Amino acid sequence: MSQAAEPTVDLEHSVGYALKVAATALRTAMDAELRPLGLSVPQYSCLEVLGQRPGLSNAELARATFVTRQAMNGVLRGLEDRGLVTRPVDATRGRVMPTRLTEDGRRLLRAAGTRVREVEGRMLADLSPDARERLHDELGICTA
Repeated sequence: MSQAAEPTVDLEHSVGYALKVAATALRTAMDAELRPLGLSVPQYSCLEVLGQRPGLSNAELARATFVTRQAMNGVLRGLEDRGLVTRPVDATRGRVMPTRLTEDGRRLLRAAGTRVREVEGRMLADLSPDARERLHDELGICTA
């Protein structure tokens, strides 16, 4: 009979573990809301970033959405095949191919964004407006 190892982290009080649990809950809820629209979370993230910052390159999009450049290639290919984004046939500078949303992409982004805001709203529903702002600010401090 093997004996359990001594814990190295008190999971009940670990901020890192709590952040991971919250991030997983958010991702699971977003997946469920985006699936009927035919979107994955990385695809939605890509549309959202392009909606706010049109013309980004593959590498810039990958950094902004926390995926590898190789994964972003697949995300963009899928979005392009569905007519949601457009990229030039030839690179405009070096190997950079700036990406933009199509009208269909903007329309789907509006629908997806509404669903994602609803998920976030449910997640934060029991927090006061002051607590929400404080949480946002404190997470920013942790990130810095």
